[in-house]
Formats: sequence, structure tokens, C-alpha cells
Amino acid sequence: MAAEKLAVTRETFDNVILPVYAPAQFVPVKGKGSRVWDQQGKEYIDFSGGIAVTALGHCHPALVETLKTQGETLWHTSNVFTNEPALRLASKLIAATFAERVFFGNSGAEANEAAFKLARYYACKKHSPFKSKIIAFHNAFHGRTLFTVSVGGQPKYSDGFGPKPADIVHVPFNDLAAVKAVIDDHTCAIVVEPIQGEGGVMPATPEFMQGLRALCDEHNALLVLDEVQSGMGRSGKLFAYEHYGITPDIITTAKALGGGFPVSAMLTTNEIASVMAPGVHGTTYGGNPLACAIAETALDIINTPDVLEGVESRRQQFVAALQALDSKFDLFTDIRGKGLLIGAALKPQHASKARDILHAAAAEGLMILTAGNDVIRFVPSLVIEPTDIEEGMARFAVAIEKVLAA
Repeated sequence: MAAEKLAVTRETFDNVILPVYAPAQFVPVKGKGSRVWDQQGKEYIDFSGGIAVTALGHCHPALVETLKTQGETLWHTSNVFTNEPALRLASKLIAATFAERVFFGNSGAEANEAAFKLARYYACKKHSPFKSKIIAFHNAFHGRTLFTVSVGGQPKYSDGFGPKPADIVHVPFNDLAAVKAVIDDHTCAIVVEPIQGEGGVMPATPEFMQGLRALCDEHNALLVLDEVQSGMGRSGKLFAYEHYGITPDIITTAKALGGGFPVSAMLTTNEIASVMAPGVHGTTYGGNPLACAIAETALDIINTPDVLEGVESRRQQFVAALQALDSKFDLFTDIRGKGLLIGAALKPQHASKARDILHAAAAEGLMILTAGNDVIRFVPSLVIEPTDIEEGMARFAVAIEKVLAA
């Protein structure tokens, strides 16, 4: 006999969940494509994409079919054994990128933790145990483990947890001179998001990225790109580094990789991977058949001209609607990002209203995000229907009017 389902409400959250989140007052219970319904049956258009995760929308039929098929076949074996879905997914990621080796984890933080550990280990084994400096950037976000939160350049996330891992230096983003001032032969890696996501949807300039590549080459340091948010088609290319005409040494990906199922990957070269050996790093769930089968299906769909080219046309539709709103209300200093990672930066007189706008949008049946205190962020499904964009932006306009009239 099936166990009776416990009745839960938004109030249950306040009683049972560690108070590290402040979720919306409604509880989503069902999603299909770019539409979501809450406990009361109210419908929302989803421009938040699970924070750039549900890149193919909710319950995409191909992902659902793979989940069912693999769910009836093999879920987990541990890394004492390998499995076919992991080997297929790794092979396809390698075929689609610069990479030659893959490590699978379950979250962006785990992929980044693996990348940072690999960068230090490689420098230690190939050069010197003192070559450990990591250069990262203000307003970066790389995860919530103690190492990744320390590399991330936002003290509000890392303060209060005791001594932080040492030898991490933060400089301003897009400032090559600042990097030149701190890089030396003790530097093992530069860690950068091609588009800072949580830090305000700020793209790196081509000169900056190319300059970082040259500095890494000059100082025998590794260029590590965090593509957890910018990867898997989000920018209009499979990975955002492809916009810059550079080849990184390591990239990380997660979020959209599983289309909503937890999975992440770190990609690198044979040369860098060669320092690793059994037991040096690992994870119990990483590379499990269920996650990898779903990610393979997501990759097969996303890495097609149809989807990738469609990202740019959808972006243009969003930007045109935002520009029309700006013309009417004088709202934004900038509409930035790449592809369907869009940030609309509020003008100083509206800068404190980002959260108000988010809540007002929810009241109108629209799910959006912020990035920092003064940027509205849109990271919808890469295959969102143009009619959903049109209707969602109409709801957004109503929300803006109500906030400005308040």
C-alpha cells in the first residue's frame, strides 16, 4: 500500500528547512515547457529556468523518456565500476570541445572544487609545491564549498566560516592591468567566468579573455573557465569560450548539463589530467548512469544548429521588449549578457527595487531572477516559445508599472 502523502504548505518550509533560503510565497507543483503551476493552480511563465538549469523547459518529453528508460535499467554503480552512459556522455563532450578528459560530479561547486584542486595539483607535480596562487575576480561566484566560496569574490558568502584557504587573490573583473600586477611564477591558475552570472550578468571583453590566455601562457598558469551558468548553449554557442577565440585549460559545466537533473563535469586535456591517479580525487555519485543518460539526451538536443541559432533570435525578442520598456519608463542603464543569459541593470533611482520587481512579477504570474542588488536576470529555457516570451514580457510590463506607481 502506498504511503499517504503528507500535506505541506509554504509555512512548512519555515518549520523544517535550514533557514538559508527565502523562497517565494507560492509553491510550484507542476511544470510543462515554460509554464509552471502552483499549489493553488495559478499559472506562471518561467523566465528563471531554475537559475539557468531547465534549459529545455520543464519535463521535456525526450528527457522524461530517458529518465523512465534509464530508471528501469541502472541507477547507480559507484566508481568501483564504470558505466555506458558516463562513457558516452564523456565521449560526446570531448568531441564537442577542446577537451580530452572528463570528470563527473553532481553540482557546479563540485566541478569547480575538482578544477581548483586539479590546477594546484598539476602545478605542484609539474612545477613546484609553492606554485599555488589562484587569481580570481571580484563579484565572481564559483560555489558554496569552503574552497569555491573562497575563490568566489564575494565576502558576504565566505565571511564567518573560519580561516579560508590561502593564496587566493581577487582583482577587478575585465581589468587586465590588475591581473598583470599580481600574476607571477607562483601563480597556478586564473579562474574566471566568461560571463559573471551572480555578479550582475557581466560578460568578459574579448581583449580581457585573450589577455588572460596570454598571461597564463607566459607564467605557466592554467586558465580555468567556470561555465556552470554560461555553458550548455546559454550564450548561443555550446560553451561561451567559443565566442573569444581562445582555448582554456579547464572548463566546468553543470546547471543546464542535465536539463534539471543534478550532474556536473570538469573538462581538461590529457596533459593536465596526466598528474591524476586513482584515489587522488573522487565522488560517490559522480558519473552515475541515471544522471549521465539524461545529460547525454540534453546535450544531443542542445548541441544542434536549430537550438543554438534559436538562442540568438530569442535574445533579440527579449532585448527589444526590454528596450521598449526602457523607452517608456527610463529604467535601465544597460541590457547585457550573451544569448539567453540576460541582465537588465536598473538605473540608480530604481536600483533598490530589484526584489520588489521580482515579487511584483510573481504576482502577475511571471518567474524572474535578480543578479546582485540592481540587476534583473532572465535565464529562460533555450527553446522557450516566442509566444511565451511575448506574454511573459507583457506581464513584466504590468509588474514594472505597479512597482513604479507604488
